[in-house]
Amino acid sequence: MIGDLLDLESMHRVIGCETLAATVNVAAVAKHHCMKAFINMSQMRSIETTASPQHKLHWFAEQALYWSGLPVVHLRPTAFLDGFFLLFTSNSVRQSHQIRLPFGEGKTSPFAANDVARVVAALLAHPQPHISQIYHLTGPQSENMQFYAQEYSKALGRTITFQEIPIEPWREGLLKRGLPGHPVNHLATMADLHRAGRYDRMSDDVLTLTGQKTLSLQEFVRKHAATFTASAKKEN
Repeated sequence: MIGDLLDLESMHRVIGCETLAATVNVAAVAKHHCMKAFINMSQMRSIETTASPQHKLHWFAEQALYWSGLPVVHLRPTAFLDGFFLLFTSNSVRQSHQIRLPFGEGKTSPFAANDVARVVAALLAHPQPHISQIYHLTGPQSENMQFYAQEYSKALGRTITFQEIPIEPWREGLLKRGLPGHPVNHLATMADLHRAGRYDRMSDDVLTLTGQKTLSLQEFVRKHAATFTASAKKEN
């Protein structure tokens, strides 16, 4: 499945697909063709016990790949900047200069999708040393939303504040925007985990694998500054 984190319709297709069945199907074909490396995009560990059905599917998919005997490399990311910090915040930053997310005081270490692409490219270029390894993908810092609001402010040249909101109204807002229940339940669980401090994780794996640091949130916001300004095209 091909998806764009900035395109809600493609997110429906990708997040809503049957992760476990897709993994088993691809693994069977890969095994038949003697694939030299299989890069599995999973989720951060200790996820099999959460309320998200998507988390559980990722965990089962990892187990299926272990059983397959394929030359697998597992990537376990935290949260994407392209999702919570762009797609789900750009409207409120434009309209009220606020980041409105149900993350509480929990710390998080988000990273950009482009950094994931660099990691995957590096692994595919020279896969053999990495077979059976597990790599944790995090941003360059783990901080709470008050800190990140200051980073938005520096990047945009105006004061941006963090406004904590309850999870349920936020969840209902996602449903009203057209997202189906499966990805919404997954995102709400991620918000719960942020509040509980479960995304407070740090790793140097991206730097080790690519030789470059991951993009900081301030750099990411500056790169997408037009999306956060009042003159930017309004979301559907």
